[in-house]
Amino acid sequence: MSGPVPVPQELVGPAEAVTVGAVDLGSNSFHMVIARAQGHELTVIDRLREPVRLAEGLLPDGTLEPNVQARAVDCLKRFGERLRELPAGQVRAVGTNTLRKASRDLGFRARAKDALGHAIEIVSGQEEARLIYQGICHAQPYAGRRLAVDIGGGSTEIIVGAGLEVLRAHSLYMGCVSYSRRFFPDGALTRDAFREAETAVALELRGAREELRGMHWETSIGSSGTINAISELLRGSQGGPEITLPRLKQLRKLVMQAGRTEALALDGLKPDRAAVLPGGLAILIGVFRNLGVDTMLPSSGALREGLLWDLLGRLRHEDMRDRTIQTFVERYRVDVAQAARVERTALALLDQIGVPVGVDAEGARSLLSWASWLHEIGLAVSYSSYHKHGAYVVANADMPGFSKDDQSVLAALIEGHRRKLRDRTMAAVPESRNAEIVRLTILLRLAVLLHRSRHDESAPPARIEWAEPGARLVFPGGWFAEHPLMRADLKREQRYVEEAGLRLEIEEAR
Repeated sequence: MSGPVPVPQELVGPAEAVTVGAVDLGSNSFHMVIARAQGHELTVIDRLREPVRLAEGLLPDGTLEPNVQARAVDCLKRFGERLRELPAGQVRAVGTNTLRKASRDLGFRARAKDALGHAIEIVSGQEEARLIYQGICHAQPYAGRRLAVDIGGGSTEIIVGAGLEVLRAHSLYMGCVSYSRRFFPDGALTRDAFREAETAVALELRGAREELRGMHWETSIGSSGTINAISELLRGSQGGPEITLPRLKQLRKLVMQAGRTEALALDGLKPDRAAVLPGGLAILIGVFRNLGVDTMLPSSGALREGLLWDLLGRLRHEDMRDRTIQTFVERYRVDVAQAARVERTALALLDQIGVPVGVDAEGARSLLSWASWLHEIGLAVSYSSYHKHGAYVVANADMPGFSKDDQSVLAALIEGHRRKLRDRTMAAVPESRNAEIVRLTILLRLAVLLHRSRHDESAPPARIEWAEPGARLVFPGGWFAEHPLMRADLKREQRYVEEAGLRLEIEEAR
């Protein structure tokens, strides 16, 4: 995006300007973009790209080679210089395929966060596809049905959508870095190597091929580095940005004539792209052949632009996560009256004690609200252990707008809202968020317990104080004598909390 881009009507918000930033920690390159939004326009004011090649350093145990980690951290320090003045709520940084695979390398994630100065989310393949599609749609609006393809360093996202809506999305484990390393490891550009790579693409697409071809799109568009680089090469050698299968085959012939990747010297080919061009080219040829694509045009929009629009939606109260929660409420037939009671009381308790120092208060409120609405979705499976069923659904479902970390935290709240508080419940929560999630879990447990009768009456008039590591709940004098069953429930809750090494004091005011 080189100039003003119209904002879709549903994102139109206040006239005052706001600056937002997005960082895409891709498997091949890291990208940063900063833009200013005002009224109906979003204008890019800064952009950086560095070929970090994160996927090259991924080891079988899910960690990253030290030299690749150092390269990545150095890049993020440079990005961080440009983003330093932006508040946390105006920046989103996401990791994709390689960081999904290296998600257990918490030491690297901590160093990366410190270098950037902002939290880094890991998004699922489905969420990556959604964000890519949003970036494409806002760069090149189109009301009809279209196929969108994005070839990254470690994965390829294939989406069919109509207007702004994603109809089908697939995230496949094939990328320009991973396929170049796998099929062209010594740099030899042979026909056999291309044949093997294109066959692998066909096998990877086998499960989705018939479903996708049956979607009957009207046009095709491609995004990100590989496809844009190929389009530029075709434009330079044969005129026009359109990508077709005959033109791709001709480009493959030119690539093979070079013999080796280090000898590639095509007009318009950047040096850092040469080493990963063969894998990306093989993937694109395979996509054309197996999905019956005739012509594809390149897009200037991709994941980072999608991040900007998604972030702008959150700032303008059009949060995709709220829509996802509403979808789950409907899908799992949540008792909306009960969920609303629990939410109202949980948030009232949170208002009394606040959040730990350094925690985003608005983010904590959102988490507690979402958990209140979804805490009973496991009842759709079975009443027995429904908190565990609900947590499993939330941890593993496709939840548009949510990062994998957010899903893990939400799942921990749902699993922890009743019965015993187990260590494994918190195991998936980032250590840096433990204090926040412990506090929210106790508040959710109390809100659910105080509305166990499921009546429309207000919650008991309790006052809460936070007493590390736990809470003190104070009821009006004489209240327990009038509510012996609730008193028994609270005593049992006290035991559950104390067994987890926390504290819950229950008192009557004197």
